[in-house]
Amino acid sequence: MPELPEVETVKRTLNQLIIGKTVKHVEIRWPNIIKRPEDWRRFSKALAGETIHRVRRRGKFLLFCFDSKVMVSHLRMEGRYRLAAENYPADKHTHVIFYFTDHTALFYRDVRKFGTMHLFEKGEEWALLPLKKLGPEPLSPAFSTDSLSRACAGTTRVVKTLLLDQKAVVGLGNIYTDEALFRACIHPLRRADGLSGVETARLYRAIVDTLREAVRLGGSTVRTFKNSQGRMGLFQQKLHVYGREGLPCTRCGAPIRKIKVGGRGTHFCPECQKGGTTL
Repeated sequence: MPELPEVETVKRTLNQLIIGKTVKHVEIRWPNIIKRPEDWRRFSKALAGETIHRVRRRGKFLLFCFDSKVMVSHLRMEGRYRLAAENYPADKHTHVIFYFTDHTALFYRDVRKFGTMHLFEKGEEWALLPLKKLGPEPLSPAFSTDSLSRACAGTTRVVKTLLLDQKAVVGLGNIYTDEALFRACIHPLRRADGLSGVETARLYRAIVDTLREAVRLGGSTVRTFKNSQGRMGLFQQKLHVYGREGLPCTRCGAPIRKIKVGGRGTHFCPECQKGGTTL
């Protein structure tokens, strides 16, 4: 699933490609992707004539800001946007097409059909799901050592599980949680409420530094992720633990291990990240 750096990269690319375009009509080939309004036909009708002014990001969500509407889009596992000529041949995995008045079109392709789209009147998107209960943005002033400390102190969960909770902090998934914990030298099975103040400060810094570097490099190309111009992310060349099971640790040389934490594959160095609970 694309995480904050990948979604940020898509957002920046879309802002270069589609700002100022006016929707002529929307073709919905797989109605289940449309979660709001309940009648997907109203989704198409509401966007006709609307102009895109900005694409924003909140956690792993993209916010398409029109004249009077906001469309909240989640890419899930394999959702992808592509701008092309309106007569571009759409394949069977293309489920929503936004046709513009300049004879271009934005194609939404999703092999697994897990992506979602919600349409709101401008301003109401913040008070309703899916954005309503999201935690702080990790690259904003709302996220700090203090906010992370409070989140850790308020739970008995292990730290890996806490960081994946979008109510604690948004945008983190398997890749960047594993990488941040490695940088902070914290075992993924440490109880969050057992972290010291020094460890929490180190984890905060590791989260911010990892995400900033990943954003700068366009995210990580894991499985099928590419941005909206078909370019791959470069951060995968910087990965220390994720996807490196059995390979030597870049810091100490010990073989990287992979375990399950909350049902999620989790990579760590058993030497650099000691102190987890018994497996």
